[in-house]
Amino acid sequence: MDALKIIAGEQVKEEQPKFGIGDTVKVHINIKEGNRERIQIFEGTVIARRGSGVSETFTVRRLSYGVGVEKVFPVNSPNVVKVEVVRSGKVRRAKIYYLRKRVGKAAKVKEQIK
Repeated sequence: MDALKIIAGEQVKEEQPKFGIGDTVKVHINIKEGNRERIQIFEGTVIARRGSGVSETFTVRRLSYGVGVEKVFPVNSPNVVKVEVVRSGKVRRAKIYYLRKRVGKAAKVKEQIK
């Protein structure tokens, strides 16, 4: 085996979070402030997921005081404590960047009924 694959295999989380594009998620992030640690929650809609293995990332978008904020999180980061799915979204695309141009109700993603 490749040395890179061996090292990368050790870094991959064993329990991958199950979520998809369009889902509204709560991402629990470990924040270090000086000598203290706390968990901060970032809630928003998953608009993209890319990569595979160690380098897999996902982008979450939310509105904060009327301004769109996007954050990119590595799936296998030790700072991402857990990803909690609030509601499943019904989308027909792999990347929903078109939400950036939408305002108000038009920026909503329909809920997928299971």
